[in-house]
Amino acid sequence: MIESVPGPGHVLVLASGNAGKLRELGAMLAPLGWKVAPQSDWDVPEAVEDGLSFIENALIKARNASMHTGLPALADDSGLVVDALRGEPGIFSARYAGKGAGDEANNRKLLRELEAVPESRRSAHFYCAMALVRHEKDPAPLLATGAWKGVIALSPSGSGGFGYDPLFRVPGMNCTSAQLQPDEKNRLSHRGKALARMKELMASI
Repeated sequence: MIESVPGPGHVLVLASGNAGKLRELGAMLAPLGWKVAPQSDWDVPEAVEDGLSFIENALIKARNASMHTGLPALADDSGLVVDALRGEPGIFSARYAGKGAGDEANNRKLLRELEAVPESRRSAHFYCAMALVRHEKDPAPLLATGAWKGVIALSPSGSGGFGYDPLFRVPGMNCTSAQLQPDEKNRLSHRGKALARMKELMASI
């Protein structure tokens, strides 16, 4: 029999070292009553993300966190998929400009790569894969995905969010993701959609 997923009062480990992701996921999960804690509270080493897809890497990170803490763990792997760049930066979004690169360096590289691409061909989407494991060897992890379509702007705007948010123009809103209020971004975003689906899956077991 498959163990139940964590409910109110249980500790759920967030398998991420990204401060922006922790902030967003923590804000979305906190109202549900779970005791959400980052894996850094247990000094969990970073997982080796050697999968070929967002889903594979999310599972790798969730199992790694669960193995080191002995607790259920939730991980997401997300990034930006740009059509004109054949899906880049994709799973390498966080290190697009090189290992240890920061948001500004990644954004600068993206703009360079798209320098000759007109705005009409700058379609892109954020994609998020989320995995929840009850224990490190969970044979039936819960998996959820979400996507958020947009366009890459010619220059950055806004100071909110993180990652590629200043370059991601939101259709029909005349602004970038970095200019949205946190609650609005969480409602529209790939991560918000994936988490909403994850909550449905958790409630159905």
